Amino acid sequence: MVRLSDLISVPAIRLEVDAEDWRSAIQHAGALLADVGVAGPSYTQAMVDVVEEHGPYIVITPGFALAHARPDASVTATGLSFVRLAAPVRFGHASNDPVTIVMALTAQDPGAHQQALASLAQVLGDTQKRAALDDAATPEEVLEVFASAPTRAPSTGAPQQQHSAQQRPTPDDPAEVGDTIPSKNLLLTVCGNGLGTSLFLKNTTEQVLDRWGWSPYLSVEATDTISAKGRAKEADFLLTSGAIAQTLGDVGVPVEVIENFSSQEEVDAALRRRYAI
Repeated sequence: MVRLSDLISVPAIRLEVDAEDWRSAIQHAGALLADVGVAGPSYTQAMVDVVEEHGPYIVITPGFALAHARPDASVTATGLSFVRLAAPVRFGHASNDPVTIVMALTAQDPGAHQQALASLAQVLGDTQKRAALDDAATPEEVLEVFASAPTRAPSTGAPQQQHSAQQRPTPDDPAEVGDTIPSKNLLLTVCGNGLGTSLFLKNTTEQVLDRWGWSPYLSVEATDTISAKGRAKEADFLLTSGAIAQTLGDVGVPVEVIENFSSQEEVDAALRRRYAI
């Protein structure tokens, strides 16, 4: 199993970097990917273009941005870089700005990068580990935090069976169940490319479902905006950022906006609203 620390090395980590704006911050992170030989300059520009097209949805938790794009010809391997800024910059996110840490992701091996993002979600959701990233004095200390991250294999999906919301087990201390309709047994998490932040949100959602005991009843799939528009009616509802929700518009099923993609509490609340528990 690929560990988070397998995809990032000390040369791909820089601390106290000066960036005048969000474009500069992404460019610094992209330059590190080029320095370690996993992507070229064209990929860095693609990461900037994604934000210009879809907005600041890559700012997935307070103070943290995960820059990524679809792999182009310059991408040679799956990898990560880490930039901690000398002064925070604003990406334009309504609740998660300003940003102090920018990581950049290249995704050539689907299995490797899904496992890495699952581990990264657990790091950012752990207040002590996140504080350690903010306080690390050297790149080696940052790498130690990533090396300590537990590995979590992505879910292979739930069996395709038909269950109503009333037939599913309920979480501990549930509210009274209201009117229900048959579930489609599917949730979609959505981002601009279906490769980075949607997988991150998928992992957090799966952790909530695991805790509830609902994983055998619901599959969670990560997808991009174009695919989501075509597949939305296959799902009970979609989970995504505010910026992507605006891009999607009316897709015929509910869309839940999640501000902090590492917050199990926020995802928990969204699931409780939609499943009336």
